[in-house]
Amino acid sequence: MRIIYREDQEEREHVVLSDEAAYADESEGRARSTEPDILRNDYQRDRDKILHTKSFRRLSHKTQVFLAAEGDHFRTRLTHTLEVSQIARTIARALGLNEDLTEAIALGHDLGHTPFGHTGEEALSICLARHTGVSYEGPDNPLLYHHNVQSLRVVEVIENGGKGLNLTPEVRDGIVCHTGDERAETLEGRIVATADRIAYVNHDIDDAIRAGVLRESDLPDSTHEVLGPDHSSRIQTLVLDMVKTSADRDDIAMSEQVWDAMSELRSFLFERVYMAPVVMAEVRKAMHLIGDVFDYYVEHIDEVPDEYRAISGGDDLRAVTDYVAGMTDRYAKSLYQELFVPQSLHR
Repeated sequence: MRIIYREDQEEREHVVLSDEAAYADESEGRARSTEPDILRNDYQRDRDKILHTKSFRRLSHKTQVFLAAEGDHFRTRLTHTLEVSQIARTIARALGLNEDLTEAIALGHDLGHTPFGHTGEEALSICLARHTGVSYEGPDNPLLYHHNVQSLRVVEVIENGGKGLNLTPEVRDGIVCHTGDERAETLEGRIVATADRIAYVNHDIDDAIRAGVLRESDLPDSTHEVLGPDHSSRIQTLVLDMVKTSADRDDIAMSEQVWDAMSELRSFLFERVYMAPVVMAEVRKAMHLIGDVFDYYVEHIDEVPDEYRAISGGDDLRAVTDYVAGMTDRYAKSLYQELFVPQSLHR
């Protein structure tokens, strides 16, 4: 049995992968130089660094859409991340792009997500607006807290006692550019950005059906006609279309018809699921909880853990934001009870 060393893998990339792939041995390099690993290339090392972080482990207790879901089969931020990784790796492999880089970006893309999904992101934006005097009146306003920017901060600053993970620039670029107006520099990063949307549009439908908010037959007929009649068919159609269209255009893209159908489903989800009464009832609770916890720690900054204050550069709002953003749903709920609910009511 022959050992496949790092150099062997790097050489094989140049033989197997497309000319447009990001080769591990051509990375721009880390901010702090390190000795090469014997077995793993740089993108594999980045993937492993992310997997071993506290932030990654906490994703298992951060919810996706249904904030008070009953049952063990609803998605969490961790299972969403794994689904994004699986979809993105399939696309990268089919296009001859770097699967290791794709996986590292996918696993790190949501490390900066708040408790309670995008509700927490908006809640933190409102808190920051209130404490900085910036106007924020609703979800149509630009957010002051962006989970992709926080994901980058997690890997650059927060993890490893303030030293960060010292990741390659290709992974960091893919993480911060997975959402928003900026496109990643690498094709692998662009794959993750679209795989993220493929994953959440489809699994949010699946969870909504499980929660009794939707039936498959409620989905628009036009999307069924283009994407298929069920969850599995939709993902297969979206992935295959993305592979074929990207190969034809030498860039990461979908055909207009399929992209429009996925966008229609996304709009449908906002109308029928994300704004559904059963969801909004929990959203209001989560917004209130995060607002109260954030305000408490601004007023009691000495109670914010030392590690967050140490890396904030003396910026108290930064320290509180990092601390609250990193909380899991259940930790935030437990903390709220401890801070605001009289002990006699805990019994």
